[in-house]
Amino acid sequence: MTYTSYNKDDEYDYLFKIVLIGDSGVGKSNLLSRFTRNEFDLESRTTIGVEFATRSIPVDNKTIKAQIWDTAGQERFRAITNAYYRGAVGALLVYDIAKHMTYENVERWLKELKDHADANIVVMLVGNKCDLRHLRAVPTEEAKQFADKNELIFIETSALDSTNVEEAFKSIVNEIFQLVHTNRQNDSPDLMDKAIEIDKLVDGPDVKFPNCCSKL
Repeated sequence: MTYTSYNKDDEYDYLFKIVLIGDSGVGKSNLLSRFTRNEFDLESRTTIGVEFATRSIPVDNKTIKAQIWDTAGQERFRAITNAYYRGAVGALLVYDIAKHMTYENVERWLKELKDHADANIVVMLVGNKCDLRHLRAVPTEEAKQFADKNELIFIETSALDSTNVEEAFKSIVNEIFQLVHTNRQNDSPDLMDKAIEIDKLVDGPDVKFPNCCSKL
């Protein structure tokens, strides 16, 4: 069991849970490590278990803590459970531009999202490993058209050379924030209830957080 702790130097206004999904080997873990630690591991191996890392991002004078979850090998066994998707307000659906099969499997991942995630989850289609231009198997325009048809955000990235990694995560966080803000103005609870807002951070032992903030 993993716990998130609170301290005064870690103040934030919203906590967004974002999940990484897609076939094994498409580079999800390296996208996570590149964004949160600016690291890339050429010898990256499949890890069994659930991993997550966090990074805070300023949006419209608010501090958003993005808590990004990685399937960490579970997708090989189709063992991703409802708990992985529970509370997620965003998803990066990743494929490898040099492996067409990983792109073909995107539809299966979308169906899984539909079956297990919130109906209003913000989804970004990510064509990773765009540094492998000479091995490209998925045309950019084809993926764009698929994303438009399914109302997905689309971007191509490279965890290896950092291309568009910052842009991808910041874009989905901003999109979620705008949706949450709109829902709040319309008094709509759907996504708003899943994005944790902390109006006041109070010192001392009496400070309390919702269960999803303190225990994961």
